[in-house]
Amino acid sequence: MVEENHTKVTEFVFVGLLDSPKMKPLCFIVILIIYLITLTGNLGMIVLIRISSQLQSPMYFFLSHLSFLDFGYSSAIAPKMLANLLAEKKSISYTHCAAQMYFFIFCASTECILLAAMAYDRYVAICNPLLYVVTMSPKVCTMMVAGSYLIGLVNAVTQTASTFQLSFCGSNVINHFFCDVPPLLSLSCTDTSINEMVLFVFATILGIFTSTEIVVSYAFILSAILRINSAEGKQKAFSTCASHLAAVTIFYGTTVFMYLRPSSSYVLDQDKWASIFYTIVIPMLNPLIYSLRNKEVKNGLRRRQALEMAFLKGMRCL
Repeated sequence: MVEENHTKVTEFVFVGLLDSPKMKPLCFIVILIIYLITLTGNLGMIVLIRISSQLQSPMYFFLSHLSFLDFGYSSAIAPKMLANLLAEKKSISYTHCAAQMYFFIFCASTECILLAAMAYDRYVAICNPLLYVVTMSPKVCTMMVAGSYLIGLVNAVTQTASTFQLSFCGSNVINHFFCDVPPLLSLSCTDTSINEMVLFVFATILGIFTSTEIVVSYAFILSAILRINSAEGKQKAFSTCASHLAAVTIFYGTTVFMYLRPSSSYVLDQDKWASIFYTIVIPMLNPLIYSLRNKEVKNGLRRRQALEMAFLKGMRCL
């Protein structure tokens, strides 16, 4: 009889970020600008790497996939978020919610593994430069990227399936702006202890293991840089790692804070503001970090702009 009195949830309603109607238009404009910069920056980075002969190296091969993943999980969140800022009822269907969670987890967890692979690439480039071409061969790079996608796929399928096999028979109001695991677990009317354990285990594997690999790689890199005699050589070696190190610090600083904690410490009103940073801001920052810090990317951009100008002049002459 108790189960019959429950109403099965067929859609969810987001609380969102803001209660003030006056602030929503400003928030919409800011997020729209950030999302457009994200699309332009990441898609532009992918195209630039594909067409520029100067950027055909393992580091840029990884970077093109990083840009694809940033584009992917930002696009899984931002469009619906923008639509809900203008809508009276901030709802999402049950199926759409599951799809949003799946694509977000897939892209974000794959990026976590890919950043670790990029750290290893930098380690080989600085600590074993003579063996770099052999160690980081196209086949090895492809296998590393494929492995990253596979781990991301396993995590996404496991997290999404374990979350949506729960019963949601009470409130359907999500105190968040997208379908993430912790706020959905708080809505379930069934026991979520196994789900919390699964979330913690995957967060540990992705967070601790990959961050340890990155820390160890950079420990060897730092040791190698300190052994370089010339200041110019040290600066050149460090500059090849600066962009990746900045991206890693920003990404891990927020994701570890969000997921590598027991569920009792979640404060959803605070966590959803932290989520803004890694779902909306970080995908915008990564292409800016790599383009501003990397001379080869700058040269590639200048070369592309020069070709476009030459093409336009040729068209005018015709």
